[in-house]
Amino acid sequence: MSNFGQQLRQIRQQQGYGLNEFAKELGVSPAYLSNLETGKTQTIQLDILSKLQEQLHLSVNENVPVDDQFIFRLDRLKRLLAELHCSNPRVAEYLVAMAEQGIDLINPAKGSGI
Repeated sequence: MSNFGQQLRQIRQQQGYGLNEFAKELGVSPAYLSNLETGKTQTIQLDILSKLQEQLHLSVNENVPVDDQFIFRLDRLKRLLAELHCSNPRVAEYLVAMAEQGIDLINPAKGSGI
């Protein structure tokens, strides 16, 4: 986790965020963010990881279990589609329909049923 923390600090600083400012954007205390960056905190909640990825354009760490990565990506995709639906519902509907059609093609027995 300390390697992750070091990378997090480096990217945060490269993008011009101060510790206090970035902690506020993430909704965590500066102490928590500092502990995360120094490796003193060994756990991170998926919602905080999601915010980190969004704010700093990070990719999910290879050390995160595959199931957690998939759930993280689904949660992020759901949020992004909901935001897109607010600004451009036709495009959001199109993307969802394409995903559903693709799943139906690969696994027609289970179909979307929608």
